[in-house]
Amino acid sequence: MSGNPYPLGLRLASRRVVVVGGGAVATRRVPALLDAGADVLLVAPELTPALRAHVDAGRLRWEPRRFAPDDLDGAWLVQVAVDDRIAAAAVSAAAAERRIFCVRADDRTAATAWTPAVTRHGPVTVAVLGGGDPRRAMSVRDAVRDLLGARKGPLSTPAAEQGSRAGAGGRVALVGAGPGDPELITVKGWRLLTEADVVVADRLVPGLLLDELRSDVELVDASKIPYGPARAQEEINRILVDRARAGKAVVRLKGGDPYVFGRGGEELLACAEAGVPVTVVPGVTSAISVPAAAGVPVTHRAVAHEFTVVSGHVAPDSPDSLVRWESLAGLRGTLVILMGLKNLAAISATLVAHGRAAHTPAAVIQEGTTSGQRTLRSTLGTVAADVTAAGLRPPAIVVVGDVVGALDT
Repeated sequence: MSGNPYPLGLRLASRRVVVVGGGAVATRRVPALLDAGADVLLVAPELTPALRAHVDAGRLRWEPRRFAPDDLDGAWLVQVAVDDRIAAAAVSAAAAERRIFCVRADDRTAATAWTPAVTRHGPVTVAVLGGGDPRRAMSVRDAVRDLLGARKGPLSTPAAEQGSRAGAGGRVALVGAGPGDPELITVKGWRLLTEADVVVADRLVPGLLLDELRSDVELVDASKIPYGPARAQEEINRILVDRARAGKAVVRLKGGDPYVFGRGGEELLACAEAGVPVTVVPGVTSAISVPAAAGVPVTHRAVAHEFTVVSGHVAPDSPDSLVRWESLAGLRGTLVILMGLKNLAAISATLVAHGRAAHTPAAVIQEGTTSGQRTLRSTLGTVAADVTAAGLRPPAIVVVGDVVGALDT
């Protein structure tokens, strides 16, 4: 005999939660479990790059194989994120035998627990169940979000931006998702995300934003596209154009800002060449926001009147480098280095060799604005060795300059 669901908030900190499956659904569900502090065990033969990044960062444990019933030993909750009904039913049966609540992505009617439509505003979490209708739940959730003022702004699409949806074609929005905190996406970016039919997401976008997508949204993990860097970008461009030509509202969701080392310009040109309308939504760039979150202003009165943002993904002595490091060494202002951890030893040595003092303050901020943020303070001459000793890893921002200590009290 069926009944209405009983609403309950689960406190999962340090409690085992098993996720079966390593695809798009798991990619969307895992971030919220990690945010709740759960001890996540992921069981799947293969993972998306976004999930693999969580594994590499030590946020969860991965068993690279198919599910076995004893995976549920000691678990409080299991989420089945596979579309194979026979495999999902086997997990359900093992969960029922152990009296563990089971969420089923493939069949809500066969599940013993449902994932609600969620909105978060600081310490307030609102979860909406729509009686089995995900669209109804999303609609109510969005109205509640607007009421709370979590992101002030209209929930409906202005007529000027609806244009192509009513016609033969769709549209593409290049949306900057910000540096990591899901609340740092812009109002316009979030609104377009809630309206999207297709989301093409980078590995570094805030995972909790993906958790809030409608269940029928096609999620394309851009970092999983199986080509080299150049061909992968071509395939991303093709997906944007093809989905838009099929009448879909497509959001290309990118970490930080679409144009700050994000290849957003290439995607805009590809869409323009194909006659696909594009909206560009700037994002909060990590180059400024991540240092700020760590207490480092990139400019400060009487300390720094300039700052320079540079990519460090190419070594200073590489013929492919477009950066004049010797010129940067002569600047007095702040130097912000993105994607530079791998080449940090060579970068710091080059700057010192061309005149930047070895005792210049430096800071490295890993996973800025997220719960995993770590900050290391050092000097230009020792920062590379200190990063290695501390075990810091990408994504991380490097800041060089006197502003590193400007707010110390």
